Amino acid sequence: MQLFIIATAVFGIAAAAYSPYQEQNRPQAQYEKNARIIALESEVKEDSYRYNYETENGIKAQEQGQEVDGIEAQGGFQYTGDDGQVYSISYAAGANGFQPQGAHLPVPPPTPEAILKALEQNARDEAAGIIDDGQYNPGKYSGAGSAAAPAFVQPSYARAQASAGFRKPYKF
Repeated sequence: MQLFIIATAVFGIAAAAYSPYQEQNRPQAQYEKNARIIALESEVKEDSYRYNYETENGIKAQEQGQEVDGIEAQGGFQYTGDDGQVYSISYAAGANGFQPQGAHLPVPPPTPEAILKALEQNARDEAAGIIDDGQYNPGKYSGAGSAAAPAFVQPSYARAQASAGFRKPYKF
C-alpha cells in the first residue's frame, strides 16, 4: 500500500511538471502569473450578497445577487485577451438561466422568412379560435364533419395479417 502511495505521488509530481499548455507563448502570461488583487469589496447578508474585485493585470469582476426562489444575480467581468483587446461580459442569472451579453459573443442567425410566416399564421389561427394541439380528432377527418364512425374500418384479421410479417420472398 505504501508503494502505491509513493508511486502515485511520484506520478503526480511528474504530471504536474509536464504542461502541454505553453504559457510562455502567450503575451498575457507574464502579467497573469503574479498578478495581485488591487481592489476587493465583499458584502454578504442573510438574503443577498455583492462583491467586486480588480487585479493589477486588468481583470475586473462584480456581481450582486439576492434570494428570490433561488438566486437571482447580475454582474459582469472584463479581461485583456492575448490579442490586447479588452473583452467585457455583462450577465443576468436566475430562473431564466445564465444570459451573457458582450460585443464579442456570437449571435444566432436571423430567423428564416418561412418560419416567421408560419408563426404569424399560427398566431392568426389561434386568435380565430383554431387550435391544433396535436391530438387526433376523428371529427376533423371523417368527411362531413360528423364525429360518428370513421370512413374506413380495417377488419381485424387484416390488421393481424399485416402485422404478422410483411417480408415475403419475391418470385421472378
